[in-house]
Amino acid sequence: MLGTFVNCLAIICGSLVGILFKNGIPEKYNQTVMQAIGLAVILVGIKSALGCDDLLIIIISLAVGSVLGEFIGIESFLEKLGNFLETKLFKNSKGFSAGFVTAALLYCVGSMAIVGSLESGLTGNHDTLFAKACLDGISGIILTSSLGIGVMFSAVPVLIYQGGITLMAGVLKPLLIPAVVSQMSGTGGLLILALGLNMLREKKIKVGNMLPAIFLPLVYYLIRLLF
Repeated sequence: MLGTFVNCLAIICGSLVGILFKNGIPEKYNQTVMQAIGLAVILVGIKSALGCDDLLIIIISLAVGSVLGEFIGIESFLEKLGNFLETKLFKNSKGFSAGFVTAALLYCVGSMAIVGSLESGLTGNHDTLFAKACLDGISGIILTSSLGIGVMFSAVPVLIYQGGITLMAGVLKPLLIPAVVSQMSGTGGLLILALGLNMLREKKIKVGNMLPAIFLPLVYYLIRLLF
């Protein structure tokens, strides 16, 4: 869990620095910076998605995963949680929920979150999560300066998500062959791309409801083993 703890601490520290810059950056610069970040996020997503050649598995995972996520209401839950925190703790913080949801999804759906958490749980190697912590800390500065303090609280779902994968890694080890990990990373890459598009467009893609898609290649491989 050390890697995940360091990652969450980096998000919090980066967000605190971003708060210092927030009041000193005019709104027009914030908007331009957010658009630039959106383009960079799209690039990261494309690179991750192109790392897997099993397109059929990714397409099926996205379709089925989206139905599951819509049924569960993952994005709605995140938005309600963000609104609850905004109401109870930061009544004057405009856009708290948007910053919380955007950052939580961005930090959770990437391949580094999955692979790093698995490495941490299976081998005790935290290098990938340490590298992710550096990237998340830097992006936390930029995101918080544009989206507000809600970004800092995204450390909570990151702790639950990455910590859960780390703790489950030992159980999942027999299923985590390179092909399955590649499919999970490729699916996550497309979700990152969708997040980047959300930063650029007014009409949003429900990325949160697509989160189950990341784990469906694992389920598919398990079903193949059983039958």
